[in-house]
Amino acid sequence: MAAKMFEGTGHAAVYQKYRFAPGKELKETILAYLQEKSPGRAELAVDVGCGSGQGTDFLAECFGKVVGTDISQAQIQEAKAAPSPPNVSYLVCPAEELPFEDASVDLLASFTAAHWFDIGRFMSEAQRVLRPGGCVAISTYTIDMSLHYGDCSEKLTRIFRETWDVFSKYAHNRIKHVLEDYKEIFEALPFPDKKRITNIYDKIPMTVAGVVGYIESVSPYQVFLKNDPEAAKTLLPEMEKRLLETMGVSSRDTPLEFWVRHVCVLGHKEA
Repeated sequence: MAAKMFEGTGHAAVYQKYRFAPGKELKETILAYLQEKSPGRAELAVDVGCGSGQGTDFLAECFGKVVGTDISQAQIQEAKAAPSPPNVSYLVCPAEELPFEDASVDLLASFTAAHWFDIGRFMSEAQRVLRPGGCVAISTYTIDMSLHYGDCSEKLTRIFRETWDVFSKYAHNRIKHVLEDYKEIFEALPFPDKKRITNIYDKIPMTVAGVVGYIESVSPYQVFLKNDPEAAKTLLPEMEKRLLETMGVSSRDTPLEFWVRHVCVLGHKEA
């Protein structure tokens, strides 16, 4: 059964503002695989569980038509409200019931969303909609994250992880797929020609405000906010204060680097 975690309009707005797009290394990994397995076929890509469209726009650079789908009406509204390339469109639908014809999709992608799907039913849909010779790219960033700024990176990362630990008990059990580097999702992919890459590292440009906003956007923090609003609302200002003091700066717009490890499951349907 699929899980719904990003339905509220407030949460969707925070998600749209602070979630980051796929980084350079992840993009290059996916594009290299497409070039190897499916050169010259770039008509239709579908981004499943697209949220507010962070990964969808990346695909627009490479495909004639890109459709982002999500079960959350609020997320799709945010995606539609943001500037998008002319070849991108969005629609609301479950990952397990995609409104595409059999063998019509060149790339079926999902960025940091597949752990919320009913994996068996989603893989059946992947088998159905993907054309012979088409590809699947299912990725997630992991909780292997760190902050980097000058000579205080280790201290900043400790503050980030201490903050995360406060609400980590509220994580949904589906997060086990992320903690296990999408092993079960890889095993469920119904194509023999497949691989799982677990060591893709990206350095995402961010600000202190962006780090705070990212934490606000994650599902366990949102559950924490519902269960203990007073504690949740004081947690993030306190983290921001500690980060700024450690960096020796006063502006929350001070840039830093957010390092993250991605996992990517890639598959190729036999032609």
